[in-house]
Parts: sequence; structure tokens; C-alpha cells
Amino acid sequence: MCLGIAVIPIGLIDIIQGFRSESVFLIGIIFIITYTVSFVVAYFITKPIEKLTKNIDKISKGKLDVTLENSEIYEINTLTESLDLVIASLKLAIHKADVNKDGSSENTVKAKESYEKKLQDLLNSINGWAWETDDNGSFTFVSKNVSKLLDYKAEELIGNSFYNYITSEDVKKVKKAFIHARKEKKSIFKIENRNIRKSGEKICVITNGVPFYDKDGYIHGFRGINTDISKEKEAEARIMELNDELSDLKIDLTKLLNECENKKTFAFPIKNYKKNIDEKWSEHDCVFIFDENANILDCNNQMYKKLGYTKSELLNLNIADIDALESKKEILERIKKVKKDGAVVLKTIHKRKDGSTLFVDENLQYLKKKNEFKGIVHEDYSLKKI
Repeated sequence: MCLGIAVIPIGLIDIIQGFRSESVFLIGIIFIITYTVSFVVAYFITKPIEKLTKNIDKISKGKLDVTLENSEIYEINTLTESLDLVIASLKLAIHKADVNKDGSSENTVKAKESYEKKLQDLLNSINGWAWETDDNGSFTFVSKNVSKLLDYKAEELIGNSFYNYITSEDVKKVKKAFIHARKEKKSIFKIENRNIRKSGEKICVITNGVPFYDKDGYIHGFRGINTDISKEKEAEARIMELNDELSDLKIDLTKLLNECENKKTFAFPIKNYKKNIDEKWSEHDCVFIFDENANILDCNNQMYKKLGYTKSELLNLNIADIDALESKKEILERIKKVKKDGAVVLKTIHKRKDGSTLFVDENLQYLKKKNEFKGIVHEDYSLKKI
């Protein structure tokens, strides 16, 4: 009996061990199946999500040409389609705004380039150079065409004082103009001064400028243009020389006329002039009426025809416009003498409309009743032989 009892446990143990072996095998199969299913699920779910994540990262960096692949999984496929719509919307918005890579509107860039070209063309067309200074008077901008006038490159002037390039004689005047403009918040207008070229040569310029302000309303500096007027100054000097020469020539010509007057006898006496003045105008005389300011009030046909004008044209002129020898001031002095003495006889030169001239004898008389003046003119042919 004891032997039987001892045999039973040994049998159970064998059964249990056999059962355990089958369980381990079964568990191994289940583990393998589970692992395989997990791997497949992970591959078909994780990979699309990973690709989608990478594509979203590219989109966030501005790359909108990515291709989103469809997935067999409904939720992922729905998300992919939503992203496709977002990309399409972004592309449409970018197309409408003409946005380029640097984030600026293409139209804006083109407008800016066009404006800069126009500004540069304008700066190049001026007979001078444009500048901008800070509140201390140092250059912050200089146009490139400064090199044509001062021989400096624009960058050579940046940071230097505006007054470094002005002659010492003119610095005080220019500084005074800037101080006044800053104080009154006004523009600088036509300040004539001399700039110094790189070679040391001096050129005459006109400085014009306007103040500009910071956000708080304080003057932050000035912007303006220095215009070269060297040629104009040379022309002014030449005109003054010519005026002096002309004045000397008038004096010499007057002397010549007086000398000729002393050598010849008038074909008609002055007394007859005074007599005929108050009678009907002769068909052979050039006659005109004028006032104290030398304005021509009336004339006969011979007068305006002789000078090549129409009557209406001549009546809009002053004696100074037809007298080539005397200035208006000298003519007004002559009229005062006529009013005082009653009559004056003189020789002068008249200018025709076409610019040609003729030597004439003038007899001027004061018409007291009308407070007007009458002049009778005869061409002096004798002087043509001189």
C-alpha cells in the first residue's frame, strides 16, 4: 500500500510536466503571433505618422511643394487630406500676395526698385549733389555725383562735418543759416557759398536744405542739395565787364556824335522845329508822344513803320526800349530837362524791332497844356559816311 501511494504522485508529476511543456509551447506561439501583429500594426501606423510628422515640419519651414501620401488608415488619411487643403490655401494666398522668398511683396519690391531708379536718375540730373546730415552736421548720406563736383567719392564724406568742405570765409555765414533754420524750424534757402574740391580748387554753390524730425518732433538733421553755380558766376562777371565796356563805348559814341554835330549845319533850324511841333504832323516826319515816365502814348505811321513795329506794339513800349544809346535813367533825366527848358535837340541811336539800328536827330518838346511830350525824329544819313 505504501508502494501504491508512492507511485501516484510520480504519475501526477509526469502529467503535470507534460502539461507544462504544452503550455510553454502554446505561450511561445501566442507571443510570436502577438509580436508579429504588433510589428505589422506598428509598421502600418507608425510609419505614416512619422512621414506625416516630417512633412508637417517641412511645411512649417515654408516648403509647400511636399507630397502627402494617402494612408489605409482612415484617421491618418483624413489628417493628410486636411493638410493638403491647408497647403493649397497657403499657395493660393502666396500667389495672390506675390510673396517672394524674403517675405516681401513682389509688387512692393518692383515699386521700391522703380522708386530708387527714379531717385537716382533725378540725383544724376541735378547740377550739384544731394546730402543728408545728422544733428551734429556730419554727413550720413551723400549722392554719388558729388565726385563730379568735388572729386571725392561719396563714402569719403560720410561721417565728416558739412563745414569741412566749405571755405573758411563762408563757414560762419553757412553755420548762421543752419542755426537759424534749426531754431525757427525753417528751410535753408539759397545760401551762396564756396565748396572746396579735393584738389583745393574752390567752386561756387547754392545751398538749399530742409530739416527732418525724429518721432518726438525734434530736428534730427537736414537734407538738401548743393547746386554748382560756377558757370553762372562766371557769366555774371562777364556781363559786368561787358556793361563796363558798353558804358565806355556809349561815352565814346556820344563824343563822336557831338564832334560831328560841331562840324555840320542842320538842314533845318531849331526854330522851325519848335514852330512845326504844334502844327499838323508832317507826312515826312517820325513823330511820337510820350509821358514823364518815357512811356510812348501815340505816334504817326512813319514812326512805327520806320522802326518795324505795328502801332499797337510801339504804344506798349517805353523810349528805353527803342533807344540804343541811353539807359532809362538817363532818358528820364533828359525828360526832366525838356520839361524845364521847354525843348531839347539831341542825337541818338534808335533800335528797330529786328535788332538793327539807325542814327537819328531828335527834337523833344514839352506840351505844357497836356503835360505830355512830343518828339520829332529824322534819320541822320550823314553819319553813315563816317
